[in-house]
Amino acid sequence: MSSRPHYPHADLTKVIIGAFYEVYNALGSGFREVVYERALTLALHARNVPAQRQVTTTVWFKGCAAGQFRADVVVDQQVLLELKALPSIEPSHVAQTLNALRATKIEVGLLLNFGPKPQIKRLIVSRRSHG
Repeated sequence: MSSRPHYPHADLTKVIIGAFYEVYNALGSGFREVVYERALTLALHARNVPAQRQVTTTVWFKGCAAGQFRADVVVDQQVLLELKALPSIEPSHVAQTLNALRATKIEVGLLLNFGPKPQIKRLIVSRRSHG
């Protein structure tokens, strides 16, 4: 018997990944990220899953607002999506997604690449308090 690891929001990420493949299979690669962002949001809404595009979040440093960033898509206020349309996922894209998660209260991120081959990377930032 194999034990599957339990991921936070596993059911929701499964739905998101299904929507990702629906969009990828319909559109293929070669479009700008904004096209995939809109199409993925439409696919999620068709599944009755709330999703918001271009969600602005303030980045804090030592109690002061240091700037803002925009998450490509936030799904049901629980999963952050970083979308790419590049030849492959690079370490800098992973770092970008992890930083986006750290700047929010969201634990789970999916880095989705609509490149020549579809790529998915699940990222988790633990929010458990120590002490």
